[in-house]
Amino acid sequence: MTPYEQQATEELHTWQRKMQQRPSILDRVARRVQARLNALLPEKVHAAITTAIKQMVRGVLFGSMHTTRKPLVLASLEEREVAVRSYVRDYRTMAAAEGAVTGAGGFLFGLADFPLLLGLKLKLLFDVAALYGYDVKDYTERLYLLHVFQLAFSSQHTRNDVYRQLADWEAYRHTLPADVHEFDWRTFQQEYRDYIDLAKLAQLVPIIGAAVGAVANYRLIEQLGSTAMNCYRMRLQQASPQQLLAAEA
Repeated sequence: MTPYEQQATEELHTWQRKMQQRPSILDRVARRVQARLNALLPEKVHAAITTAIKQMVRGVLFGSMHTTRKPLVLASLEEREVAVRSYVRDYRTMAAAEGAVTGAGGFLFGLADFPLLLGLKLKLLFDVAALYGYDVKDYTERLYLLHVFQLAFSSQHTRNDVYRQLADWEAYRHTLPADVHEFDWRTFQQEYRDYIDLAKLAQLVPIIGAAVGAVANYRLIEQLGSTAMNCYRMRLQQASPQQLLAAEA
């Protein structure tokens, strides 16, 4: 391995240990509290939110599939990740600016932040996938991105489950539903919503909303970028020697 690949492998192992940690007492308490709060909402509300987010995500996935660059084939890991970090920086800047604007605009503008930020996150994942050499026109690759998204923005309990699926993706992908409608959208939206509630709630408060929105969006994009990089490092590590040679030729 090159010095860069060795460093990346060490970072990956550290990240993998973190993904496999057992939920802490605080994690378990927070999960129980959130479950009780969710139980207060009528089933019709949960169904409506799930449908809205499913349609929103599917719209972004469809649009991004046709606007994302072609997969980068001939590149080393270092070259790929230099490009990925550049993209993450650009998306962080856009997300921070968007969070500041919507946060400064009060409650209604704050509500607009949710779909805008969601769109930026998903588009970033599409670009990262292409830079690592994966074709997002493949249906299973788009489902892979949804799992990466879920890994980044879930409770530790759900994160453990999603990590196991991604860690054995080549086997797990054969069990995926043939129809995207069969994806577990309820868990997807609820975990994501629960995860960002506290981070984004203060964005709706006048005066401080702009600063909170900028910082929160910056950190959420940073977290997604780091998660995606390590997921694809893990995936490349699992690839056959022939696949790796083809990617770096």
